Amino acid sequence: MSIIKSLTEVDLFKRDKKTENWETGIFVGRPFRLSYSKAEILVADAWKERAKGIPQGCFLLAYYDNRLDDKNNVEAILLRVIQPTKLPTDQAVISSMVEYYKDNIKTGDTERSQLDSFTRYEFSFSGLECSVLGSFYKDSDEATRFGADLENFYSAHNYSVIKPASDILKAIVNYREDNTPGGSGDIKIGKVRYSSSRRFQQQEDDIPIYVQATDFAGKRTALFGMTRTGKSNTLKKIIQACVEMSDNAQLILDNSQESPEEVLKPFTEDNHPKYPIGQIIFDINGEYANPNLQDQGTAIFDMYQDKTIRYSTVKKDGFLEMKVNFYREVENGFDLIKANPIISDNTSNYVKAFQSIDLTKPEDYDTNYSTKARYDRRIAVYLCCLYRASFKEPQRFKISFTAKDTVRNDVGLDFNPSQGLTLEQAASWWEKFWEIYAEDINNTFANYRQKHEGREWADEDLKALLVMLTRKRTSGGNATIDGFRILKSIREQHTNTIQEAFDKNILNNLRKGKIIIVDLSLGNPEIQAMFSERICRCIFNDAIGRFTSTKPNNFIQFYFEEAHNLFPKKDDKDLSQIYNRLAKEGAKLNLGLIYATQEVSSISSNILKATQNWFISHLNNEDEIKELRKYYDFSDFTEGLIRFSQDTDKGFVRMKTYSNSFVIPVQIDRFPPED
Repeated sequence: MSIIKSLTEVDLFKRDKKTENWETGIFVGRPFRLSYSKAEILVADAWKERAKGIPQGCFLLAYYDNRLDDKNNVEAILLRVIQPTKLPTDQAVISSMVEYYKDNIKTGDTERSQLDSFTRYEFSFSGLECSVLGSFYKDSDEATRFGADLENFYSAHNYSVIKPASDILKAIVNYREDNTPGGSGDIKIGKVRYSSSRRFQQQEDDIPIYVQATDFAGKRTALFGMTRTGKSNTLKKIIQACVEMSDNAQLILDNSQESPEEVLKPFTEDNHPKYPIGQIIFDINGEYANPNLQDQGTAIFDMYQDKTIRYSTVKKDGFLEMKVNFYREVENGFDLIKANPIISDNTSNYVKAFQSIDLTKPEDYDTNYSTKARYDRRIAVYLCCLYRASFKEPQRFKISFTAKDTVRNDVGLDFNPSQGLTLEQAASWWEKFWEIYAEDINNTFANYRQKHEGREWADEDLKALLVMLTRKRTSGGNATIDGFRILKSIREQHTNTIQEAFDKNILNNLRKGKIIIVDLSLGNPEIQAMFSERICRCIFNDAIGRFTSTKPNNFIQFYFEEAHNLFPKKDDKDLSQIYNRLAKEGAKLNLGLIYATQEVSSISSNILKATQNWFISHLNNEDEIKELRKYYDFSDFTEGLIRFSQDTDKGFVRMKTYSNSFVIPVQIDRFPPED
């Protein structure tokens, strides 16, 4: 890996002793106004030409020239070019220009110009407005440091403005306070690019940009831009960076012998993650899980076949199915049913009663006979509802529950539930039970109420389930409601095979450092949201458990393409939503969140405010620019973000990472890596 010299090594304050000119770049002008946040500088056409242009967004350095023997005054102010500004003499120059062009008098001595040398010289000056990004200075140990503001500024005319040389610019854009850029823990992500037009810049050396492992692992990262501007390529570069970090991991999760204090430190001293990084991609459009023309054979699953496991909501070759055995995983299956819009959006009283049923296994299940009996009955009727809704049952599957002889005699069927029934037998038994329950010919249930202080044999949860099973609102009534039939559309999420719950399986593979691609391209939006939320909650809850019990949490990175389909909207203030919790609490749990979408305004402000890394490509309207101005120093780039060339600007982003104090214009490298 190429290592960039640090600012101390390249000497940001190098000056020729004879000429007293700064040797850190090319002189481009002098300030005529300077404040804590803005500088206005005088530039000339000849200076700009010698420096091979001063593009919008360009970094400049302003040095104070007075009292150079005093080390306390050695600093370099970092500037960014914003736009042209007026000179105090502009009005007089414009008047002279207008008069000259009107009179059309030749005063020059060459065929190329009608102007004399003095007038050409006067007309060649212009002004540039720059924002002040901070200052580089030397501390008491003679180390070069960066501060994101100005502690002081002097009279503007005493400064020289320099366009940094290549080695200086490399050190500036890759500034690290505690390590060497391009060294251990750093990954190359692209190169400096100032503008769409590159007439001058293509003649200069490429300035590589590196990102740190600590910038992305466990952090929140946003990628914004219109379609086909390079968001997916950037996201893949981040995945690649995390793979490289993971390859350097030194420990295996859960085999660590570290002390509790060391467990909470996720990185080694040389900035490598201690444990393999798990990555999970929620693939709304299927572009990461499946081959496509855009990737040209370089899809993530192709590049990292030995690390990647793919899941799908439907049966596909090469994919594991994201399905639940509703008979074996009762609580998980019931959660999926309640989350399905067919159920959750239904306002019928009997459906609301069904939703409110608690199928969680009681804590005193093994010690309290009454609690166990009532829970077993609820589970039995619930499974019968699934059976009647044509959920395919596992082979040789039986259920059992308790009912005394008096109840069994009233039902009148010739089998004993406590000895185990097939689902067909159990469904028939409960259907007959609901038919005779209210009539109570032998006073069986009335006597039960007298002996148990008015408590019914069939509690409210059991009644709600019986209504769903029999399609009868009341015992002995007629089947007039849809009942179990509304569950039939959920059958596609069921598998009758015996397997580990898909969310647990995904979690276990992430803990091993695998890349998980969840293909949601064939599911409807409700199914997409339901599955992604369930997986996220499973991982989040496991991370919470590990954190509170002082177990190590390896980094797990969540990737969301077309995030607006899943994330809460801009004005949604519900902080209990899993995506808000990932944004707000994920850092301490080593959970990273990387999301991509077209519009800044489509994402909840709670998530945006917690985002540390930003990649902005092209936004095509002022409303989005207005939203972006709220964050960091992106207001410096608003004009450039509106403009975009489809042919040449793909992957041209403005990047702000956790370890950088300012936004950098970057051309992201194309995925996959060249080697």
